[in-house]
Amino acid sequence: MKRYEIVREIFNSCSGNQMRDIFINEIETDDVDVSVKEFLVGKEVQCQKSENDKGAVIYDINTDGLIQRVTFTEI
Repeated sequence: MKRYEIVREIFNSCSGNQMRDIFINEIETDDVDVSVKEFLVGKEVQCQKSENDKGAVIYDINTDGLIQRVTFTEI
């Protein structure tokens, strides 16, 4: 299994507030696609997966209007 640092950013939906909630965690997994499913809860869910130039896997998620970014970086 690979070990990942997860950075979960929840963007504030209040107008004029640029702050966001940030949570950092570590997990062991063989499949980050399975691990991200715990954040995909809602009636209307959109998820876009990308990878940056350093190999981190990034998921931009919209669940019922709640905007999140979850980044998996192998450690």
